[in-house]
Amino acid sequence: MRTVYPILTYPDVRAAIYWLGVAFGATVHQVHDAPDGTVAHAELLLGTGLVMLGPRRHPRNRPADDEWSLYVAVDDVDAHCARARTAGAEIVREPSDTDYGSREYSARDLAGTVWSFGTYRP
Repeated sequence: MRTVYPILTYPDVRAAIYWLGVAFGATVHQVHDAPDGTVAHAELLLGTGLVMLGPRRHPRNRPADDEWSLYVAVDDVDAHCARARTAGAEIVREPSDTDYGSREYSARDLAGTVWSFGTYRP
């Protein structure tokens, strides 16, 4: 059972849901609409992980590439990176092998959040 649920905010949650599906392979678990038709809360699955999305109510600065990121384990890092690149993700770290045996890359999403993907599974 999951015990940690990252929460990400986006200026347009519906657009983020679509883009995260195309770029990173996220699938919709739940979407709850607000009375005005915008998304009030959403939950996306990435493998066995889950992230929650909500609306960004105030502008924020773009985080630095190494300020923080989400890590998602994937089986084929190179194919995943190619998919993200095709969808327009900014690749901030090309796929590479680590000294601890993982293959990893990092990409920035449409709202500036850095996501890391790799084969390492703790």
